[in-house]
Amino acid sequence: MAAALMAAAVALAAVAASVAAQAEVIAINDQFPGPLLNVTTNENVRVNVQNNLDEPLLITWDGIQMRMNSWQDGVPGTNCPIPPGWNWTYQFQLKDQIGSFFYFPSLGLQRAAGGYGPITINNRAIVPVPFDHPDGDITLFIGDWYTRSHVELRNMLNDGKDIGVPDAILINGRAPYRYNTTLVPEGLQYEIVGVEPGKTYRFRVHNVGISTSLNLRIQNHNMRLVEAEGTYTNQQNYTNLDIHVGQSYSFLVTMDQNASTDYYIVASPRMNTSAGAARPNPQGSFHYASTNITQTFVLKNEAPLRINGKSRKTINRISYSPPETPLRLADLYNLTGVYKTDFPSVPNNEPARIASSALNASYKGFLEIVFQNNETDVQTYHLDGYSFFVVGMDYGEWTPDKRSGYNKWDAISRSTTQVFPGGWTAVLVSLDNVGIWNLRAEKLDNWYRGQEVYVKVPDPLGYNITEMIMPDNALYCGLLKERQQPQTHQSNRKSSQAAAPWSARLLVTAMLIIAAVFFS
Repeated sequence: MAAALMAAAVALAAVAASVAAQAEVIAINDQFPGPLLNVTTNENVRVNVQNNLDEPLLITWDGIQMRMNSWQDGVPGTNCPIPPGWNWTYQFQLKDQIGSFFYFPSLGLQRAAGGYGPITINNRAIVPVPFDHPDGDITLFIGDWYTRSHVELRNMLNDGKDIGVPDAILINGRAPYRYNTTLVPEGLQYEIVGVEPGKTYRFRVHNVGISTSLNLRIQNHNMRLVEAEGTYTNQQNYTNLDIHVGQSYSFLVTMDQNASTDYYIVASPRMNTSAGAARPNPQGSFHYASTNITQTFVLKNEAPLRINGKSRKTINRISYSPPETPLRLADLYNLTGVYKTDFPSVPNNEPARIASSALNASYKGFLEIVFQNNETDVQTYHLDGYSFFVVGMDYGEWTPDKRSGYNKWDAISRSTTQVFPGGWTAVLVSLDNVGIWNLRAEKLDNWYRGQEVYVKVPDPLGYNITEMIMPDNALYCGLLKERQQPQTHQSNRKSSQAAAPWSARLLVTAMLIIAAVFFS
């Protein structure tokens, strides 16, 4: 007899009645969440994105480590936005990684309206996996939800207002199961996951919300943690686990309970958590502890600061403002004045300012990044293009003597980490991927208000020597907008098929059509 798992996403407060009404979301190929990109390690991937929104769009690939190719990263520092009605083809080769990732729109709080979908990178057949092949594969997107549109939320932040408390928690874009007749109105569509008794399923879980850390649990079942953002972990059983904004995990769950009963999947908010430290990595950590640190960046966030009359978020008292010309494009064309590589490597007491400022790093260097959280809520940070070893986290101010307490043997490698209130988290990263890479707060409101910086890893042999060359179909904007030719479908097809290295290898192709739709 089949059982079912009922997705009971617990609300922060009473679920707003308007959740049951029609709401506008960003759908991909008429799906919310979007379709799965199912690929394999080292494959070349081509994804054509058709922007049917009424505003510019970029898609970024959270956790995907592109080989020397920040041109395809899909963030404003590396790409010009895709104009409304246009399409653009991303082409990139996957690095030697496996696991559970997701894609989402990177501009203007659009992720608050959807536009996200799963990426599964499978291992090649010759590479063993440290667990038996599961009987099924299930993706869960969990996250907080506002009944106000992403445009309304964006306008609130532009006006210096806080967006306040979310209205609900969603699972796979659906409202809570009616676990409480007072809190949850009738008629809401909720998620049901069909399972078979005795079978084991791999649950890939992503927190794609705006700002809320969530605690995940499956009623009466253990969740065996096996992967975190591309790294297999020591397999430990949990009855629940905190998943912070932007983080991804895989669990194995065996359906070993009475099959005559349905069970809840619950995602509930955790405003201030005190657990969820780094998990060990059983595959080894490439001797990271014996590598000499070449640079240290201490990055401190603070409570919102008033800058030019606006409420802004900062790192080391700089609130990032994206220039109209992407940093990577400005470098290629030797444009001056677009941005500066003057970002302070340690906190300071200088007046807070808005700037287009990047961190200058060295290719083949070994970087220590310490995130210092001087706020009262959990922060999460993500670095594009890389995974890093999470070697330490604690409360209080970080000082160099804290290195003596680092995990020097089996730290986990991932691309997103939490930093607890009043505490710090230290990561180590090997700078083996040239380009300009986005380092950001994963909380959307913080990111939008300036809590980000770009890490510049220059090509030591000169631009476009070690790094992949600029794609033929690159878009132009800002100071280079006059170079942009009107788009035709014929020329776009030519540019996406022109590069011989792509046609010479196995190529995975997808078409993502992004549009605003209504759901109820």
